[in-house]
Amino acid sequence: MTDFIPAHKEPLDEGTREKLVAGESRHPMTFIERLAMPLLPSPEEGPPPKGLLAFFWYFARQIKWPLVLALFFKVLEVAADLMIPIALGYFVDIFATPGIETADERLALIQERLPVLLGMVGFFLFFRPLALIGKTAVVELGLMGGFGNFIRWQSHRHILGQDISFFSNDFAGRIANRVMQTGISLREVVLTSLDGILYGFIYLVGSLIILAFTSLWLAVPLLIWTVAYVSLIIFFMPRIQRASEAHSELRSEVTGRIVDSYTNIQTVKLFANKGLEDANVAESIDDFNFGWIQVMRRSVTMSALLICINALLVVFTAALSLWFWMAGSASAGTIATALPLVSTLTWFSGIMLWLLGHIFESAGAVSEGRQSISVPHAIVDAPNAKPLMVQEGRILYDDISFNYGKERSVISGLNLDIKPGEKIGLIGHSGAGKSTLVNLLLRFFDLEDGAIRIDGQNISEVQQDSLRKAIAMVTQDTSLLHRSIRDNICYGKPGASEEELIAAAKQAQAWDFIVDLEDNKGRKAMDAHVGERGVKLSGGQRQRIALARVILKDAPILILDEATSALDSEVEHAIQEQLLGLMTGKTVIAIAHRLSTISRLDRLVVMEDGRIVEMGSHQELLDHNGVYARLWALQSGGFLPTADVVEETSESG
Repeated sequence: MTDFIPAHKEPLDEGTREKLVAGESRHPMTFIERLAMPLLPSPEEGPPPKGLLAFFWYFARQIKWPLVLALFFKVLEVAADLMIPIALGYFVDIFATPGIETADERLALIQERLPVLLGMVGFFLFFRPLALIGKTAVVELGLMGGFGNFIRWQSHRHILGQDISFFSNDFAGRIANRVMQTGISLREVVLTSLDGILYGFIYLVGSLIILAFTSLWLAVPLLIWTVAYVSLIIFFMPRIQRASEAHSELRSEVTGRIVDSYTNIQTVKLFANKGLEDANVAESIDDFNFGWIQVMRRSVTMSALLICINALLVVFTAALSLWFWMAGSASAGTIATALPLVSTLTWFSGIMLWLLGHIFESAGAVSEGRQSISVPHAIVDAPNAKPLMVQEGRILYDDISFNYGKERSVISGLNLDIKPGEKIGLIGHSGAGKSTLVNLLLRFFDLEDGAIRIDGQNISEVQQDSLRKAIAMVTQDTSLLHRSIRDNICYGKPGASEEELIAAAKQAQAWDFIVDLEDNKGRKAMDAHVGERGVKLSGGQRQRIALARVILKDAPILILDEATSALDSEVEHAIQEQLLGLMTGKTVIAIAHRLSTISRLDRLVVMEDGRIVEMGSHQELLDHNGVYARLWALQSGGFLPTADVVEETSESG
């Protein structure tokens, strides 16, 4: 057996990626270890059901036969444990047999009982160990890991398909916490019920049956205790479950606030607001702690009552045993069977109550997790949607209307026809609707009215993945994955060769700084990791990595949203020349507040309040002397040079 080293120095090849997504593990596993595969694909499209029991069954039915196997071994284990007090009573009856005085008489009695005794030896030497080993192997080796992990995997894949607004309306930390916690909590409910509660239930029923057969009156205290025990569960457990659900919500809130602080650590440091952050997290931890106290108040009260009824059960069973023994209606073996049964049951009842509390607490966490996991996708592929086929790259906004689900319309009746290979620039103040047009083209949101077509294909009727694969975009707020430089650039074209990666990095003016990178673990150049959201790099470096990713993707439609805003003038000018080459043969939509960066495009579209107010080339709009001309005058009046001046300066230099 070799130690597992999880770090991978080389990116996963395409075959391995497909194998993992299809549900297969990269690691060798035995039959029992494969009972619950960690990457088990979802049985059907769509979200898990919202009902709590249906939610449990949705995941449990995917491994119903392994659960049945675990149940089989559990029944054998309980049967084996119930034999212990029976065997004890049998031995006591042997020892208490009247008239046995000499060694020969004892030997004769042992020989008479030898078949039963040998059966007991075989039972405890072989049957019980096999039952325990079988149950342990199936539950701990087969189900304990994979069961919770495939729930996490399926939940993650479903949530990953949610639209942008789903993530905008919640803490990323809280969503992640729900995915992680729901998997382990649902597993705990099912396996604890199987391993602990089922054991207790079968043991209780078995004890009642055994006592009824040995002495019917000895079963009466146990029967009364059972009614009291079940009453405690019925009264307290729903209250514990509701308190646990509220407590789980508070735990997600704590996680969300902590992750929010870490994610925005630069802002926290910049404004020196550590005290404010401390108070923000302290408030949620204080609420979280009190939520736990509310759960424990109910649990401690229930445990105290259980201790009382357990004491009454033992005392009354012992008193009845003495009474019947004195009356001669119960043998020593009967009493030796009854008292251990009751004693074991009272001991295990406390454990069972704790397990029930744990189950209801976990059920509360599952119920809270459903709030994210059971949400249907707002934006879905149409039935029988086909891949988008881009041949020319014509984009048509056909009388579109959109309002982000609000009453006030953001865009109303907008028409825009972008010809194949045309380069257009979107201009306007913040909030004018420029980014909204781009987000609608990417189908991050669905229209209220109208249609967007690419080469005549309505984007709402094609597969979303194919649509986004046909569009490459560089955003102003560039966010990188917390992976290596290679992984980030390769995101544009998984499986690209090293030569292609280096060429894209050089074209994006990124290679010179990449070769000098080294992270805190000694990984260098392309293998260096960039930190969460790329915080180890400057804004300009992140933007150049993003440009390299887009260059490698080489999609027929290119969107540039302030693509060079974080660059210094020298690098920006160099990259703009590269972008001109990148734009060749592509349909381009560029957004920029600095008009000099887009003035050379084929057509400029000026927007205000979700409407197109002007459209034309740079010179046409200047001649029109409207909104664009005023903006140009403001920016070129000593603040920014025109594109022509930049060209002349470059040539003269």
